[in-house]
Amino acid sequence: MPSIKPVSDLRNYGEVLRDVAIGQPVFLTKNGHGRYAVIDIEEYREYEKMKAMHWLLGELDKGRVSGEQDGWLDSDEVFRDLEARYHG
Repeated sequence: MPSIKPVSDLRNYGEVLRDVAIGQPVFLTKNGHGRYAVIDIEEYREYEKMKAMHWLLGELDKGRVSGEQDGWLDSDEVFRDLEARYHG
């Protein structure tokens, strides 16, 4: 069951933090509406990894679509392009 508390409970932040665990964030409300989430640092790190992986998979998919639509480059063309772009 999620832990939901008013943001005013942060006056006694030790009690709020005691309720935080992996898979058990504490949700803080402001004026009766959800506003903040306090999560365990390991869970945050996993979230950041998942976000980066999602972005990378999206970029790879764009490359795949581009290759299918515009044609593929062989490795020599790729290396020439990279050399010109970064050592040009």
